[in-house]
Amino acid sequence: MEVDSVTLQINVTEIQTDDLIMWKFGTKKTLIVKINRATNEISIKDDVLDGRFRGRLKVDNQTGSLIITDTRTTDSGLYEVEISRSSSENKYRFNVTVYARLPIPVIISDSPQNSSSSSLTSSSSSYCSLVCSVVNVSHVTLSWYKGNSLLSSISVSDLSISLSLPLEVECLDDFYSCVVAYSFTNQTTLLNNTQFCQPCPGT
Repeated sequence: MEVDSVTLQINVTEIQTDDLIMWKFGTKKTLIVKINRATNEISIKDDVLDGRFRGRLKVDNQTGSLIITDTRTTDSGLYEVEISRSSSENKYRFNVTVYARLPIPVIISDSPQNSSSSSLTSSSSSYCSLVCSVVNVSHVTLSWYKGNSLLSSISVSDLSISLSLPLEVECLDDFYSCVVAYSFTNQTTLLNNTQFCQPCPGT
């Protein structure tokens, strides 16, 4: 997911005096960082690839690890580092996937009395129709929960689409929530019992 920074660590405790370290990105192996310890040169080529890395690449001066700051989804891809020294040459590859930050799910009323999907539902309605939506998402699951019990869910793998999941209940007798989730994190919106629907008698 998108975070402030990510560090691609290599198996080097300390750069040696004759080390030549080259970081490359993508299938075309575009050179983005070159460290030549023999000449004490550190060259960061963040203007390549239409400047997508501009101002966001750093290196650890001791180990040669690559640091990408202000990560974005466009940073996803294959990173390769070549470490050449007089006695050996090693390569390491990192397959990086950066996920966009999850949006907060939005719950609206979709009852027949509210053709404009307003935030109020008539108290005389015999049921309550809701829709939970998120926009610009990919590789997520959108779910309705009643307490800790899953009621329904829908998953999508397409890029940057809007996703909606309806829910219809007669009345609210528990806490309901809508959750959008990656496999490793989620965002939740709780349904206020009096915001859209009538509570069940005795609750």
